[in-house]
Amino acid sequence: MTIGGSAFALLNWNLGVLPLAQEDAFGAGNWGVGLMILAGVAFFLALFLFILAIAFAAYGKLWFQAYMSGADVSMLSLIGMGFRQVNSRMIVQAKIMLAQAGMDISRRTGVSTNRLEAHYLAGGNVMNIVHAIIAAHRAGIPLDFDQAAAIDLAGRDVLDAVRTSVYPKVIDCPDPRRSSTVTLSGIAKNGVELRVRARVTVRTNIQRLIGGATEDTVIARVGQGIVSAIGSSQTHFEVLENPDRISRAVLERGLDAETAFQIVSIDIADIDVGENIGARLQADQAEADTRVARAKAEQRRAEAIATEQEMKAKVLENRARLVEAEASVPLAMADAFRLGHLSTSGANGDSN
Repeated sequence: MTIGGSAFALLNWNLGVLPLAQEDAFGAGNWGVGLMILAGVAFFLALFLFILAIAFAAYGKLWFQAYMSGADVSMLSLIGMGFRQVNSRMIVQAKIMLAQAGMDISRRTGVSTNRLEAHYLAGGNVMNIVHAIIAAHRAGIPLDFDQAAAIDLAGRDVLDAVRTSVYPKVIDCPDPRRSSTVTLSGIAKNGVELRVRARVTVRTNIQRLIGGATEDTVIARVGQGIVSAIGSSQTHFEVLENPDRISRAVLERGLDAETAFQIVSIDIADIDVGENIGARLQADQAEADTRVARAKAEQRRAEAIATEQEMKAKVLENRARLVEAEASVPLAMADAFRLGHLSTSGANGDSN
């Protein structure tokens, strides 16, 4: 083999081997990048599984309870409650109660998890309004979540309101806890006082609970109506013979208007006869008239005495004037003699 042929053969060998070497090096680089990507994916997958394991350890039992009860509470919602410092156990319990009671808990139109969380974060009593909604639903009372939440945030006990709507409560009128008196005092037209104690049965009006007047207003209105009904009676015997006329007269006035309650009945629990205020007032008036008459008589007597003294003074004044006039007569006669207006005759006594 010549030198030229050897060189040509060596060149051909190099041209064939070089691409193979480059291809092997490129394949090795791709394999390393793939391993790095796979390692990163495995790391993030392991991290995700670790976080998921922690979440299941913390909320798995609660989520499974909600899932088996059909409460529609997701794991992400439970994790979000933890970050938002919401009592997740309370929310899940509320959703389970609503679901088991047949209430609408859909996320668009029903009592969703977000709405319960919002009420909890607003400072509301979640379990109280849930109990109220369920009780109202069972009793056939229209009460939705928004209305119950508004009543709760307004400071009213919505559960007690629903209970009062189902089971009316009795209010004493007057209420010894709010007033120092235990009876209402009314006076008939004949002046006799009647002392009455009534019991008012009321139920809550859910529709007027927000902005409606409270029990104090109902007690005041009923008390005013009772006193007015007694005052319109001719005699106290009419009230004693038929006490329910007071109840009818008070109920006809619609005293529960613009209040948070509906008056069911007004019952007269006790009625007593008090003082005869009319007779006492007449006696006081007669005594006052006597005092006025005595004062006027004393005034007239004093005026008469003053007049008498005045007349006596005038008499004394006239007497003084008379004495003064009598004393001036001799002086006038002396002046007349001196001036010659008067003269005496000699023997016969004539004078000019």
